[in-house]
Amino acid sequence: MLAKRIIPCLDVKDGRVVKGINFVNLRDAGDPVEVANIYDNEGADELTFLDITASHEKRNIILDVVKKTAEQVFIPLTVGGGIRNVDDIRKLLKAGADKVSINSAAVTDPDFVEVAAKRFGSQCIVVAVDAKRVAEEDLSNKNEKGSKSNGKWQVYINGGRVPTGLDVIEWVKEVAERGAGEILLTSMDCDGTKDGFDLELTRAVSESISIPVIASGGAGNSEHFSEILSHGKADAALAASIFHYGECKISDIKEFLAKNGIEVRR
Repeated sequence: MLAKRIIPCLDVKDGRVVKGINFVNLRDAGDPVEVANIYDNEGADELTFLDITASHEKRNIILDVVKKTAEQVFIPLTVGGGIRNVDDIRKLLKAGADKVSINSAAVTDPDFVEVAAKRFGSQCIVVAVDAKRVAEEDLSNKNEKGSKSNGKWQVYINGGRVPTGLDVIEWVKEVAERGAGEILLTSMDCDGTKDGFDLELTRAVSESISIPVIASGGAGNSEHFSEILSHGKADAALAASIFHYGECKISDIKEFLAKNGIEVRR
């Protein structure tokens, strides 16, 4: 069995780390390179940078952040936000990213996942899925391509602002078949609440595909990590605010997991 991974997430806006609740009410959490260094020293297995503004004029900022971080931090770095084509991927990998995370572009053009996986290898293509529980009255909502979301969770894009009508389980199956190497699964319902990960959502996704699933959204304490990595069947757990504001240390979480029989990298 592969060791479970603990991954801090740095949401970057205008060159600064920010964090909110349910994707809104953002507040500053520090310089991304400094924060990344701290997590590297604390024993993080990987780092994820998400450029949440994802606008064209900010692209130079995130590339600069990636380059500076890669020069100082020597654990795998995943970068996402605003990736629209293979040239964007090439630039990020050249700047020092080990993996890229694509979301909106994958939904807009699913062939992009396949093209990117063939060009750069599945190992560096992560498909991010922002999932939200579907209200009963919305179960028949259709996306522009006509497919229905008839399951329990719907895929959102553009930073969680736009519903697609896509069913989460069917979508992760499709991108896995197209060559995605990992799924970064964020529960919009749990994001920033610190009430725990969405166990039902994560387990359903993990059981539907054979590629690794990174669970995100809702971490509040060490027990939550234990639950999602065991009962939720996640391969990795990602968190932001509890790390940014010093509420939990990565080393403490790993010690707790090890004591509870969950294999982690020490």
